[in-house]
Amino acid sequence: MPVEFLGIAATHDGSETTPRSGPAFDKDYTLRLARAHEEHGWDRVLFAYGSGSPDPAPAAAFIASRLERLQILLAHRPNVSYPTFAAKTFATLDQISEGRLTVHFITGGNDHEQGREGDTLTKDERYARTREYIRIVKKIWTTREPFDHEGDHYRFHDFVSDVFPVQQPRPGVSFGGSSPAAYAAGGAEADVYCLWGEPLAKTAEQIEHVRAAARAAGRTDVPRVQVAFRPIIAPTEELAWEKAHRTVGAIRERRASGVVRHHRGEAPQNTGSQRLVAIAEAGERYDRALWTRTAAATGGAGNSNALVGTPETVAQALLDYYDLGVGILSARGYDLLDDAIDFGRYVIPIVREEVAKRDAERAARGPRTLTAVTG
Repeated sequence: MPVEFLGIAATHDGSETTPRSGPAFDKDYTLRLARAHEEHGWDRVLFAYGSGSPDPAPAAAFIASRLERLQILLAHRPNVSYPTFAAKTFATLDQISEGRLTVHFITGGNDHEQGREGDTLTKDERYARTREYIRIVKKIWTTREPFDHEGDHYRFHDFVSDVFPVQQPRPGVSFGGSSPAAYAAGGAEADVYCLWGEPLAKTAEQIEHVRAAARAAGRTDVPRVQVAFRPIIAPTEELAWEKAHRTVGAIRERRASGVVRHHRGEAPQNTGSQRLVAIAEAGERYDRALWTRTAAATGGAGNSNALVGTPETVAQALLDYYDLGVGILSARGYDLLDDAIDFGRYVIPIVREEVAKRDAERAARGPRTLTAVTG
């Protein structure tokens, strides 16, 4: 099974541990960071979405027009534009990137953050809207004749786009979430299903939920699975753990200073963050290298569980997830540029080499017999 690596395409150098040194959209830094990923073995980068952040679509177009290989994962919230407009935007970006686009659809797990841009739907209503939205976008990408749509959230008539994606039949669709509603929506519509890093046993449970949702939706295939971590690596285990504790201290200092903008309410609303908080409360270290204190320090905000250790330790931990069926490994350090380079130099080659060995061994064994499959 192939393995891919997803990094972050930040538009400035700030993080949970460090204030940014320039504007929210620093064009030179954006290109520098993306180029570092392309030159150090990463497959794609995520252009994330925030209510007050720079628009990720033109930022992605900027990078796509200047780099040749790096693929793009563009985050998009359905509440911010009509699906007819969005589908054309995505198709245009796929043309600019020469077929390197995947779109990550975000339903939204925090009412206050959604409300910042006028989205007042409930969580269940948002999931229903997202499913309808994705289906419309897919149809626009693949339909050459005008069509009408009469849905619960969108209505239009006689629409046909004049711009189509390079990728055929269409670009990939990415989706994430840890609630039953998320499993149902993503299991039905996603090509890639995204999870935050949890202990191996809990990740295996989530993967099965996704696959069951895909089967319930009548699919004969299942989404590829992506899992995200915050790697903290150093030449020795001792140095890695010293770095990890410094990182948590910096996160707490930034949050205590009030410079990090919070959502209203103390407890997270989305199931994924609630799971991270509960896992952190139950234990600090899991499996080979998973560490939850970074997630606890952020209140379970987003991708926040760490993998701590030497490059060899972190690589082996990632391979444990690969062995569960995870095909896309997402990683983002706290020093965005230097950590992307170090991870690309020291971790990615180990994982790719081990995956190649596994694939070669599997090929040498040949297809399993019916007895092996059923017994």
